[in-house]
Amino acid sequence: MLLLFLLAVKHFLFDFVLQTSYQVKNKGIFGHPGGILHSGLHAVGTAFVLFIMAAPGAILAAIVAAEFLVHYHIDWGKDQITRRFATGQNAFFWQMIGLDQLLHQLTYLAIAAILYGSW
Repeated sequence: MLLLFLLAVKHFLFDFVLQTSYQVKNKGIFGHPGGILHSGLHAVGTAFVLFIMAAPGAILAAIVAAEFLVHYHIDWGKDQITRRFATGQNAFFWQMIGLDQLLHQLTYLAIAAILYGSW
């Protein structure tokens, strides 16, 4: 439970409090430094959480790399879909925001399952 709590707080901080307009505007451009920075900051936050939780080094590194890639592609995909099919902040836009957040939280459940299996 502590792991999931820390990952949820980390997610809130990096997706809402600390995310800049530069990151938001550029996450949908594949390979743009803004999206890489955003996902990289999430990865650093996850590394910090896993370090606190005493995750084994090799598993920590693998999870952080995987979360960077997964987070990047979830955000890029959501941006691609909303730019093409949402008209302003309509119901579809908010459904995609909700799906984006669900996928991120499911990523954290997968991280917890992987760590649980390694301990």
